[in-house]
Order: sequence, then C-alpha cells, then structure tokens
Amino acid sequence: MKLPSRAAGVLLHVTSLPGPHGIGDFGLDAYRFVDWLQSTGQTMWQWLPTTPIGPGDSPYQSVSAFAGSPLMVALQPLIEKGWLAASDVGDVTEQSFDAKRVNFAAVVPWRIAMLRKAFSGFSAHSNAAEIAAFAKWCAAESYWLNDYALFMALETAHAGRPWWEWAMPLRKCDRDHSALATARTQHANEISFWNFVQWCFDAQAAALKQYANERGIALMGDLPIFIAHHSADCWARPDLYFLDDDDQPTVVAGVPPDDFGPEGQRWGNPLYRWDKMAAEDYAWWSSRIRRAMGQADLFRIDHFRGFAGYWEVPASEPTAKVGRWVPGPGKALFDAIEKALGKVPVVAEDLGLITPDVIALRDGCAFPGMKIVQFAFGGDGTHEFLPHNYTTHCVAYTGTHDNDTVRGWWHTALPKEKAFASAYLVASDGDIHWGMIRAACNSVAQLAAYPLQDVLGLDGAHRMNFPGTLGGSNWCWRFTWDMISPETSRVLALIAAASGRAPASLLRYS
Repeated sequence: MKLPSRAAGVLLHVTSLPGPHGIGDFGLDAYRFVDWLQSTGQTMWQWLPTTPIGPGDSPYQSVSAFAGSPLMVALQPLIEKGWLAASDVGDVTEQSFDAKRVNFAAVVPWRIAMLRKAFSGFSAHSNAAEIAAFAKWCAAESYWLNDYALFMALETAHAGRPWWEWAMPLRKCDRDHSALATARTQHANEISFWNFVQWCFDAQAAALKQYANERGIALMGDLPIFIAHHSADCWARPDLYFLDDDDQPTVVAGVPPDDFGPEGQRWGNPLYRWDKMAAEDYAWWSSRIRRAMGQADLFRIDHFRGFAGYWEVPASEPTAKVGRWVPGPGKALFDAIEKALGKVPVVAEDLGLITPDVIALRDGCAFPGMKIVQFAFGGDGTHEFLPHNYTTHCVAYTGTHDNDTVRGWWHTALPKEKAFASAYLVASDGDIHWGMIRAACNSVAQLAAYPLQDVLGLDGAHRMNFPGTLGGSNWCWRFTWDMISPETSRVLALIAAASGRAPASLLRYS
C-alpha cells in the first residue's frame, strides 16, 4: 500500500512488543498494536531490521541480509497447527523472562529449542497440503535460502565457530563443490530445520502485513547498508568483499571522529568490492531489495551516505580515527535496481556528515531524507532541522532508535538548547515529548514518525541503542500495555487529526 499525502506513524521494533515468551514477535500483540495504531490515526509502523541478530544482539550485524529473525516467529500459531504442544512451551515464568527487557542470553536458546520441537512436530504430523506449501516456498526462495540454510547447518556443525575457521573445502572462494554437496546430504535434516523456520517467519510476516494493510497501516522496514563478516552472504560470495587470503577483511566499515565520538565508530563490517558488483549489474543488491519489498511497503536504507562515499578503515586499526573517504557506487546502483524492479519506495537515512555528493545522490534518486527535531536547537531559526524549514519530501522524526528519548534529551540538554526548545515548541518538562511530536506532525513533511518511547514520554533509561557500543542494554527495551493510557492514545489521535494526518473524526473534545 502507499502512504497518504500526509501520514504519521510510530517507530517500534517487533522485539519491543509485549508477549509471554521473552521477546516481541509476530503473535497476537503485534495485531493488537496494529489495532492501536489505527485507533490513534496512525498510518505507518516502522521496524528495525527483521534479519537475525548478530554480535551484541544487534539487528544491524546479521548472519544474513535475506533471512528473517527466528526470534520473531510466534509460538502460538505453531501450537495451533499441532506442531508444538502447549506443554512443550510450559510455564514461561520458569525462564525468568522480563516483560520490560529482552534477556537475549536466556531467550535465544529457549526459543530455538521451541522451534526445533515445532519442526519435529511438523515433520511427524504435517499433512500433504502443508508439505506441498513448504516445498513450493523453498523452491521460490532458493536464490538465497539454499546458501543460508547450509551456512546455518555448517555453523551448527562447527559449534558456532565463524566460517573462516571451518574446514578449508567449505570456506574458500574456490571451495570444493563436492564437499558442499556432501555437506548438504550429511546435514539434510538441519538444513530442513532452518528452511522450516524461515517458512514460518515468512508466513507470519505476510499475515501481519496483510492485516496491517487492510487497516490502512503501511509497514516500513529497515535495510542496513553493510553485512556482517560472519554471514551467509560473505561466506557464499567472498569475492564480493575485500578479504585477504585468510578470508579476513583488509578494510572495514565505520565513520570518522565527530562531535559525538572522538575516535569515530569502527563497525568492523567487510566492505564491498563495488567493481565486482557492478560487473554483475548489482544483481545481489536487486535480489536483496526484491526480498525487502516483499516484506514491507517501504523501507529505510541505513547509512545512505555510504553509497556516495564511505569511510574505509584499515582492518588493523583499533578505532576509526585512521581511514579515508572512498567513492561509493553512486546512482549507478539505484539505476540498476530500478531497471530490475521498478521504482522502489526508499527513505534515505541521510544523517551525519552529509556532503554535496550525498545530497545530489539522494535528490537524483528522488528519495526523501530524514529530519530530526531533537537535533534542531543547537543554533538559531535557520537550522535545517527546525520544522518550519522542512520541505515536503522528507520524513520528520522526533528521534530515532540511535538517539536518546525526547525526555532523556531534555534532561541532558544545554540550558541554551532547552530555552530555545521551550520557546519554539511551547513546551517544558511535563510535555516536551508532545511538543516535539506536535512539531513533527505540523510540519510540511509527508511523513511524521516518532519512537513509541516518545509517545509514552519515557526518559533515557528506555532508549533502544547507544551507537558504537555492544551489549549492555542495547536492543533490549520492551513496553507493556499498561504503559499506554487512554489519555496518551487520545492526545496522539488529536495531534494526528489536527495536523491533517488522520481523519477529522478523531478530533474528540472530551
């Protein structure tokens, strides 16, 4: 579905939903959240990447650019199909799951164990129609699924060790294809398990998307620019990355030092050999975008500036202070994608050090960029992030998953910033979050968006991520339904309706 000319929506990752099994998923609470969005006049639900998590539990360091996260597969539908017994799930209180935080160390092994039991149930009790549907789906998704499932099976067989430590015939660019064929036979059941998990993910994601779209809610996905070194993508096509003879990156991704980090951010992702990708007309990227378009109505591309020029850090450097700017693929990449798929619905994450070449690429592709209200109060009335300076072709955010919450920002802002924000937003300590949401909605931006934490007026203890750090409280935040009061829902609906982003019928006066 397409967004209306003026739309509003909420940023909330799937894993932050309530639910009984330790982490948010595609279960009943996801449908309840869609209903809540509809009731408050919202027309967009934005997610973070739905790919499997990687180091530090980050969805931006995934083992696959194509696969879905096993943690998002809801267990109740598997129980209803008879593949998983309710007694298998048992008393989840015994797992010490926290309703407001994801304990990944406990949740990940427990949920994978539940999925393995469901696969056993499917293998033993599925009917002919289910078997045929599974086989048909596997065939349709084979362009990425075959490599991913074999990679996961081999990772399991190697006790989780990274692929560059596997037996040589299974990891080199010129690997022994007979060894891979033998591995497919040897690990056939494990491969089928990972196929099954992805089938369940796709079926549940598609059902949720249909439900949301039928209620006027578009889903916005998130596409990280880079992939992890330990990933099915890098393992399957190491020739597309700058790797040495030992399969180690020679250069890695990051961003240079700035006001937020004196050492920059060394992300560590392997960098693409864009020349190799160009020689194949960027086929890998077209396949990746095709997959993303099947799961969401539009998507944000993270670190868009890297397509114009990216910061290349020698792999031997411990920080990102030492590096150089290298030209990216530019518009040729997006021309190739458009040629293969047609016009793609992209929002360009154009934050950070933005140079004229980035602006030219964004505008040349006709992609809307992002404006962050929280960033607007360090200067004067000419600041580009002040809502009165926006253009229609952008997305107005109060903040993102990488920022503090509005209230967290307010509590740490400089006195000058607080004074400016208070005057501009006509808000103070008690309603600063509503002031920023109202400013984003009242702007001319086609889409206004805000993290649920800002709708709820939560402080910095509830932020989702601290960029450049691993572990800790990153990616753990969840909400509970008792956090959303009737008054919160009423005010959000009023703001959306008054700003022309929701039906006027929501302008309730009592």
